[in-house]
Amino acid sequence: MAAVTLGPEGTYSHRAASAIADDDEIDFRQSVTTIVDAVASGEYDRGVIPIENSIEGSVTESLDAVADYDVAVVREIVTPIRHALLAQGPAFDTVASHSQALAQCRTYLEREYPAATLEAVASTAQGVEFARDDPSVAGIGHPANAGDGIEVLAEDIQDQDSNATRFFALAPAEQRSKGGGKTSLVVYPNANYPGLLLELLEPFADRDINLTRVESRPSGQRLGDYVFHVDFEAGLYESRTSDAIADLEALAENGWVRRLGSYDTEHVVE
Repeated sequence: MAAVTLGPEGTYSHRAASAIADDDEIDFRQSVTTIVDAVASGEYDRGVIPIENSIEGSVTESLDAVADYDVAVVREIVTPIRHALLAQGPAFDTVASHSQALAQCRTYLEREYPAATLEAVASTAQGVEFARDDPSVAGIGHPANAGDGIEVLAEDIQDQDSNATRFFALAPAEQRSKGGGKTSLVVYPNANYPGLLLELLEPFADRDINLTRVESRPSGQRLGDYVFHVDFEAGLYESRTSDAIADLEALAENGWVRRLGSYDTEHVVE
């Protein structure tokens, strides 16, 4: 199964992708949007993208990409995030990593390296590679990325021990499933009036469907216009889900409702 995820090799996305494909079947891209595009076009069987972190919240590029492309979510992968500081030695003046990793280690970095320059790069693995090439740079990544010239200076530097990230495993749209314990939708009501959000939530409350995430993102059409991302604990195969979505479609008659699919959750502990 050919899969694509954020690279280079050694990212947390790579570790999540290893749950659905062998390492020799995994390719890498530098942005979430190119990954989603590659899956939507059928170039790859699967794409793995980060969708939400327990400390820093949702990954906005991922939310926007699944709203812009017609793809299916076929699995949710949850993996703990264990950040380590990696460098050639203690004499460095720059810490390079993904912006989310830098934010997740903010307290540690402010306390231990207040004078260091923080540089956001495309991935944690890229920051580690910079550290491997340049003694003035430290990277933040999984401790397993040590070696080949760099060492672990400190482990578990994330601000909270419960740090974990949800990843979506994406497939071409025709592989969308109705079976699974969770479902994700994207709703664009193309409207704005008092009580709209309440009306969008009521179809789920009326049917005792537990919402696990509701988030808005700018539609890009005009200021104050939003797309809503909704995750809930029920499958598309259930009649209560069908009825709730029918209500949503009536509310969004001038917009649209996209079913990303139903899926189960897999916990990857490493």
